[in-house]
Amino acid sequence: MEKGKKDQKRNSLGRGLNALLSESVDQDDTLSEIHPASNTGMSDGIEISSIESNPFQPRTHFDLVALQELSDSIKALGVIQPITVRKLSHDKFQLISGERRLEASKLAGLDRIPAYIRIADDEQMLTMALVENIQRRDLNPIEVALGYKRLIEELKLVIEDVGEKVGLNRATVNNYLRLLKLPPEIQIGIRDQKISMGHARALITVDDPVLQIKLYQETIAQDYSVRRVEELVRTYQETKPEKKNTAKKPTKASSDQMHINEVQKRLENRFDTRVKINHHPEGKGEIKIDYFSVEDLNRILDLLEE
Repeated sequence: MEKGKKDQKRNSLGRGLNALLSESVDQDDTLSEIHPASNTGMSDGIEISSIESNPFQPRTHFDLVALQELSDSIKALGVIQPITVRKLSHDKFQLISGERRLEASKLAGLDRIPAYIRIADDEQMLTMALVENIQRRDLNPIEVALGYKRLIEELKLVIEDVGEKVGLNRATVNNYLRLLKLPPEIQIGIRDQKISMGHARALITVDDPVLQIKLYQETIAQDYSVRRVEELVRTYQETKPEKKNTAKKPTKASSDQMHINEVQKRLENRFDTRVKINHHPEGKGEIKIDYFSVEDLNRILDLLEE
């Protein structure tokens, strides 16, 4: 892909953390009214003991080995990337982003840490923490999904609003949220990187939790690829017994529609978006595939060419 096209695609991903931080800087006048003697901006070092944890932090799992490695690096080189905090009072701060850097600095025995001081309300706190970690790829898919769920439940947002805040399309946000419908054992496996997001998305389409766990365990034991899991799931979908309906025998028209519905569901799983098949009695019809951005369209086109 040409560089110009790549840049155009990247710019379409949404506002990101910098824009959110800029919004919080615009509110500095509010801080001056509350704490006239205090300032926001870059600080060479604030007392670690004056920083309280972020109640909106989406991270729930730390790699202790990686945390120790970061601590050793900080001992040798210092904290290169400042953390971001919001000011609560003259000498009290609350972490917005940079929890790993803060915890590693504590392990390294530091008393002070460089920080960007911002103003942020609760909605910005949650969004900044989530976006910062996603952009740094520090969160696992389950933590990302839980972060999106919190945005929806605590801030009363819809999926489209969440997508706008974090710079992703509706379908991508929904794919993460669907992970939370999987059995806990599989969610832990995703968190611990035993299976990938692609494996998980294939397992989601299985409606039997017992079979989901069986396929999950088999995937780990046999080191199945995503495509192999998709094949196993497709075989299950095609061979699972039909529910008996003693009330009425299906007509050919209803049988055709059941087949169309199954094909439609498989296409939706394949393209991760809404698909509508309009089938006419004489046998012809059309397929409608929804997309929500140029990036989403390009993703679907790539899948069609595989």
